Amino acid sequence: MPLDPARIGFSPVGEKHYPLLLAWLNEPHVREWWGDPDEEIGFIREMVEGRDTTRPFIITLDGEPVGYIQVWFLGHHQNEEWTKDNPWLLELPQEAVGVDLSIGHADKLSQGIGSAALTAFVAYLRGLGHETIIIDPDPANARAVRAYAKAGFRPVPQLEGRTGAEALIMQFDPKANEIP
Repeated sequence: MPLDPARIGFSPVGEKHYPLLLAWLNEPHVREWWGDPDEEIGFIREMVEGRDTTRPFIITLDGEPVGYIQVWFLGHHQNEEWTKDNPWLLELPQEAVGVDLSIGHADKLSQGIGSAALTAFVAYLRGLGHETIIIDPDPANARAVRAYAKAGFRPVPQLEGRTGAEALIMQFDPKANEIP
């Protein structure tokens, strides 16, 4: 039975979360898909301190921290610095948002937490008025691609094969989980 998204919560990241996040970033299953832990925690600090518009959150399950999720604003990345290596950014609406997430400890993987967290976070973002929501897993990360599909994300057909080997652009489809 799928995990009830109502059990999921989100807390804005603050300084008190840095040790936990650094521990998670050093976990082998996170390191495989994210960058150097010290560099990544530096990026998160920039977000928390307002030097980056990306907004970071701790994912909680029944009140306990289980993962990390962030929302980034596509329009802020539609500039020369980003689009020279990622021209596909210009093919999506400026008001679109992107999401990245990871589950903190390996013993929490394959329990439906990622799908439930993404479902709950999408509801939160849609409640804020965001209509175009994307996620860009590495296509080799089959676990993530499956979890995101369960949460209603589908590959963007016009971008398939055009975003490099490290990104499969998926967009939330509100009709994905409707029963005909």
